[in-house]
Amino acid sequence: MESRLHPLGRVLAVASLAGVFATACAPAGSPSSQRPVVAEKWFQRALGEYRRVAMDSAFDSSRQALELVPGDPEIQELAARVALARLEYDETLRLLKGAPGSTAAALRGRASWYKGDIERAADELEQLLADPDVEDSWAKQIAQLARRGAGRKPYDLSATEGQLASVEMTRMLPGSQPLFIVPLEIDGEQALAVVATGTPEVMIDSAARTEPSWISLRFGKRLEVRDVPALTHDLSGLSQQLGAPIKALLGANILRRLNVTLDYRGRQFVARAFTPPPPPVATRVSVFYVRGGGMVVGSRLGDRDNTSSPMLVDTSMGFSLAFDTGGWKKMGIETASLRLLGGEGASAIRAGTVPAFTLGAFTMPGVPAVFGPTFDKLERDLEVDLDGTLGAGMLAAFRVTLSDGGRVMWLEQSPPVPPAPPIDPQLLGEIGASDASDHDDPVSAGSGAGRAPGARPRPEPGVEVLR
Repeated sequence: MESRLHPLGRVLAVASLAGVFATACAPAGSPSSQRPVVAEKWFQRALGEYRRVAMDSAFDSSRQALELVPGDPEIQELAARVALARLEYDETLRLLKGAPGSTAAALRGRASWYKGDIERAADELEQLLADPDVEDSWAKQIAQLARRGAGRKPYDLSATEGQLASVEMTRMLPGSQPLFIVPLEIDGEQALAVVATGTPEVMIDSAARTEPSWISLRFGKRLEVRDVPALTHDLSGLSQQLGAPIKALLGANILRRLNVTLDYRGRQFVARAFTPPPPPVATRVSVFYVRGGGMVVGSRLGDRDNTSSPMLVDTSMGFSLAFDTGGWKKMGIETASLRLLGGEGASAIRAGTVPAFTLGAFTMPGVPAVFGPTFDKLERDLEVDLDGTLGAGMLAAFRVTLSDGGRVMWLEQSPPVPPAPPIDPQLLGEIGASDASDHDDPVSAGSGAGRAPGARPRPEPGVEVLR
């Protein structure tokens, strides 16, 4: 299976995340000469765990440090970063109450925004933007939206006609890289959207809207989400690349709020106004959101490494996996030995095979992956150490369900389905949807179609799969 990188998808994802998280604020981490030795050790341990995206461990370590020096501003800030990644907004705000500086304002602004307190978010983000050393395009657009959204309830589901909508995703041409293309209505008009977890917010094609706005999304004929905040981005290149009119990207924050299920082989997109029960046979993967928006999961690389490898989840790109030099070296593979797909110098794209990749309880041998431009800037912006990116090609092999507000990802596997016959390219523009009753949840009723890239995944020895 050959995996090629969508150049536009990579640029789109990196640009979106960098815009969201890039500020001129320095990361936490400079030790204090006044800090007790034991507290400093706990702080440095928590900082290392945060950078490795071991958020549960970082939570415990930062609490140990705070018990020793409860008023230490650096430790409070780090603990707040951990809380935000765990989507604990009230705790983020409590830890940074009254804390001065742009970094604290940025974290409070994000926590307030994702909590739904848009007036406080506007206050905090405007305070952040008043710092001449700060450049944060996300904060600028969100502050404008928040000021214009007084009285709104972001992601309002109160007017929805049903608790669940099951939509048939648009088919792609045979041989195309897998992407999740969802038919929906945007302010009453039919459209196509791409599921793009590398983008925190909903993004609307700038040809349709010139500035951020509040929109309404309807899935199928049953589930409507009102007061959805939407930023703008030029999606014309993506539409041309896919041969379909893409009008929006569905970012991580609306996907987790809707507890969605993605079933590429079954062509099913499910959105819910409730938290679904665990699937009958599935593996559980914890999900964290760095600074509230960067969707990251843990994995393991190779067949001997037992340490966790943080992977950014970005479904706007159709490949299975991508690693920079550090990720390939961790597997004992020199990038010079990889097969050249295209490009030259720093822009060269190479392909290889990961000996084994473990996600949750499933270990997949022989997974195709790419080596491309460095993740250094993205890692600096996110202030974490990423081993790579997990794309739609990997998740397309499973039925994937986000639950508990996006904190949990359930992965189901089942036998592969026969390939579909060739289709007319004009069908890419067709929109179809099917309804489901409020109580007939197709995901809870049974496992969906899916097969891991390269080979059928096998459960990891000693790791329990939910049954």
